[in-house]
Amino acid sequence: MKATLIYCAGDVRVETVPDPVINLPTDAIVRITAGCICGSDLWPFGSKEASLEGSRMGHEFVGVIQALGSEVTDLAVGDFVIAPFVASCGTCDFCLEGLQTSCRHGAHWGGTADGGQGELARVPQASGTLVRVPAGFDESLIPSLLALSDVMSTGYHAASKANIKPGQSVTVIGDGSVGLCAVISAKLLGAGRIILMGRHEARTALGQEFGATDVVAERGSEGMKKVRELTGGDGTHVVLEAVGLAPALDMAIGVVRDGGVISRVGAPQFPTVPLGFTEFMRNVTLTGGVAPARAYIDRLLPLVLNGIINPGKVFDQSISLDQVPAGYQAMADRTALKVLVRP
Repeated sequence: MKATLIYCAGDVRVETVPDPVINLPTDAIVRITAGCICGSDLWPFGSKEASLEGSRMGHEFVGVIQALGSEVTDLAVGDFVIAPFVASCGTCDFCLEGLQTSCRHGAHWGGTADGGQGELARVPQASGTLVRVPAGFDESLIPSLLALSDVMSTGYHAASKANIKPGQSVTVIGDGSVGLCAVISAKLLGAGRIILMGRHEARTALGQEFGATDVVAERGSEGMKKVRELTGGDGTHVVLEAVGLAPALDMAIGVVRDGGVISRVGAPQFPTVPLGFTEFMRNVTLTGGVAPARAYIDRLLPLVLNGIINPGKVFDQSISLDQVPAGYQAMADRTALKVLVRP
């Protein structure tokens, strides 16, 4: 089969690799219908050190079950399934607490394991990992179903951890796919005002379609000043940070209201958190973290199937598997928001 591998920064290739097989009775083999390129994939694309053996890429995919291990009894060959970006057993204490990203028997896609940017994938812990989509769904919903594997669930995690209450004001920092899904999520939870901080007009326009009431294009101190002007000088009750860079967290600190909550889901690309005595005196809460997507998909799936949310709109480019290297470059060049891959 064909799969995507990365060898060093800027060197992404689509190569032929062995087809996956059932290794354990808890495995499943999924034929991938749709995968995608994630913003977090751009970090290794921009910085990975060279290696002789490529690493498999992609952690978001949906598809059809092709084979099952003998212990997987709650799924069937032919089921259409969503694969969250972390595999989980579904039975350990962390999984039962809804923190599948800390599963005691979990696994990550890519590296030496199968990835979502390929034709097939072996799914470990299939019963705890895969989410079956009811038969007969409209196939035009596949992009939105795919979004549940990561970006929509991550945006919802940001809003959920912030415990947004109806009527509260929210700032979303970042107009990438996670930030836009955070806008959807803030609206779902009843936010009264949603300020989207982003400067790419096509993206912020989509954010307004999703529910943003205001857009602030400025960054740094100018952006903080603008948000505070919009909120009578106080800032917003909640800030959802979906970038992962230190300046974005600095802006979050600058626009959060005293007693407010900063929920960060942008994968941090910095070693320390700049929250010191000043923020301590303001009673600012910092929360967030990596999203246990499996905990949210069951909640969000009916909203997609019933047309209440349409996060698939974040995909603004669709390519074949052979075009994946160009898709990486398009996202790195900011000419694409999020690239859908159809094997």
